[in-house]
Amino acid sequence: MNRDINVLALAYLGDSIYEVHIRKYLIQKRICNVNELQKEAITYVSAKGQASFLNKMINDNFFTEEEINVIHRGRNHKSHKSPKNTDIRTYKEATGFETLIGYLYINDKKDRINDIMNYILEG
Repeated sequence: MNRDINVLALAYLGDSIYEVHIRKYLIQKRICNVNELQKEAITYVSAKGQASFLNKMINDNFFTEEEINVIHRGRNHKSHKSPKNTDIRTYKEATGFETLIGYLYINDKKDRINDIMNYILEG
């Protein structure tokens, strides 16, 4: 993994890429009411949702060794930010997930992002 890119910058990018995929999916499901869209999106994009998907994928041996290393780097990064709506473990797991998405995106591995999204959305 390119260590020149800050882990939190990758997580920041990954969060936005992931959220776009989720929003697109929900709109394609014909959810048109903005309040409903937001309520449904939270189940996917919240730290709790991301950590849950991450742990299920880890348990299913979905990730490559390289991807696990990226997840661990993101999860173990020391942050000075306190999570608002979740415990620190869940927050760190979600950060690891977001870091992976950012890493894959920045390295032009969009097919792998699609694999992850298909696993989450069709699981």
